[in-house]
Amino acid sequence: MATIEEFNLKLKDQQRPLVVDFWAPWCMPCRAMEPTLKRVEQQYEGTVDVWRVNADEAPEVMKALKIYGIPTTAAYRDGQEVARRTGALPQAELEGLFEAALTGEKPLRKGLSANERILRLVAGLLLVAFGWAAGPSWVLLALGGVIIFSGVYDRCPLWQAVAPRVAKLFQGASQ
Repeated sequence: MATIEEFNLKLKDQQRPLVVDFWAPWCMPCRAMEPTLKRVEQQYEGTVDVWRVNADEAPEVMKALKIYGIPTTAAYRDGQEVARRTGALPQAELEGLFEAALTGEKPLRKGLSANERILRLVAGLLLVAFGWAAGPSWVLLALGGVIIFSGVYDRCPLWQAVAPRVAKLFQGASQ
């Protein structure tokens, strides 16, 4: 699928709902998302097909579909794109894309709204500024840093790669 014509022809012939993963071998967020994508792909095996399009091998497709960042994951139903997300996605959002491909309805956005994100960032920055002005107060600086991180953690590929492993450690310790 190096050309947009090949992509569209294959898409037209597609019988089942489809999720397309646009990736590149050098892309670390793509690599971080791969195991989760494979798990979700297995959940929907037989109902939703998955294509992987290497961005380096299909620049014409990327340009024609206006994909400017990778990883980008798109859901298609009846040859039409119904949803698209860019960035390394957690399992719940990937499942939402697979469901969108099945139903044809846009998935609900999970996570923080833009207003919540801005509020956390501003509050964190104010705490950091106050902590710095107070001498510096390491407690206020740390608290401000935690609040800032809480506003962006869901977009951090490193956090998305580490969080499931940490959760497994705590699950194992509690049993």
